[in-house]
Amino acid sequence: MVNIAVLGYGVVGSGVVELIKTNYEKISSSAAQEVKVKYILDVRSFPDSPYAELFVDSFEVIENDPQVQIVVETIGGTGAAYEYTKRSILAGKSVVTSNKELVAVHGQEILELARQKNLNYLFEASVGGGIPILRPISQCLSANEIYEIYGILNGTTNYILSQMLLNGSSFEKALENAKAKGYAEADPTADIKGIDTCRKICILADLAFGSHINPDRVPTYGIENITEEDMAYAKVMGAKIKLVGRALRREEDSVVAYVAPHILPESNLLSNVEDVFNCIVVRGNAIGDAMFYGKGAGKLPTASAVVADVIDAAKHFNARKYIYWEKGSEDYLSDPLLMESRWFIRAEMGEEEAEKIFGSIQVIGEKPGAIAFTVGPVSEKVLIEKLNGRRLISCYRILD
Repeated sequence: MVNIAVLGYGVVGSGVVELIKTNYEKISSSAAQEVKVKYILDVRSFPDSPYAELFVDSFEVIENDPQVQIVVETIGGTGAAYEYTKRSILAGKSVVTSNKELVAVHGQEILELARQKNLNYLFEASVGGGIPILRPISQCLSANEIYEIYGILNGTTNYILSQMLLNGSSFEKALENAKAKGYAEADPTADIKGIDTCRKICILADLAFGSHINPDRVPTYGIENITEEDMAYAKVMGAKIKLVGRALRREEDSVVAYVAPHILPESNLLSNVEDVFNCIVVRGNAIGDAMFYGKGAGKLPTASAVVADVIDAAKHFNARKYIYWEKGSEDYLSDPLLMESRWFIRAEMGEEEAEKIFGSIQVIGEKPGAIAFTVGPVSEKVLIEKLNGRRLISCYRILD
């Protein structure tokens, strides 16, 4: 029998408990032994829960019980979750988590601790919810030199942008609808400012390229400044605006990582990903482009990924899975300002002035006192130098 303890009884934690009960026979069969939830830890009480007898209010109960072999951490954040994760591993227990912030910030340290204790720290659910992506990168695609990963990694922002495009909603109205449907938190800051996407692309890059990227050093821009007019111009181009997290390996053995809204032409694999769906593209030198698509969040999709890791951990008590990345050096991250691409620009100038500044441009539309056009390939650094302080209305990379 495998006894597990679930830390946190929110959306994901309760989903894990529910899924283990609902699919008990299938899960136990897959793990080749019975899988049982022995404890649930939460600061709240749930006297009316069908699992009320499993609740404890002290982590020490779990920490000091040698029968608990796997701890499922769904608390979130880097406070108690960080402390309890380390204490669980030091107590001889493998840990499974959906906590993207903890993995992105402290993953390398925790993986090293797990390696020293010959235990597992697994986190498939930290990126893409129920979409299998971390295991394919570390196993199925391990024969490839992966040179780029990019994707739509946040369902909330993708839903908002879909509403703006398909229904002509303003950003504010689309955000209001997302909250009403439960797609956005009461405080959606981490979603709409790109912070959630940043954490996820860092985890993907850590695993694919083998060294830690500090999320605080990754340039990150959200969707709060995208307007209906931007969306309309993108539509004229036969394209869409999406929030994309992107990481690329450079020839000089460094990595570029950033998060920003992009213009995606119809030819791009991500352009038709709508609503709360996520999509991740992995580019390898042998496989070419591989795309992973599905619901990136939600109670049971995320719980599905967590429980799959529980099964994996149960199968590898005496054979630790090799998931690891090194500490990143100070010069490991390259500046995306130096990376060339095509650009969509709206600026307060006329066509003649735009051509004088940029040379050859392709005009998308023009209104009194403002013009929309594309230019490039050119780096962001050169773009800024050419503009020389002139005010932009909006500016987006074009991801062909």
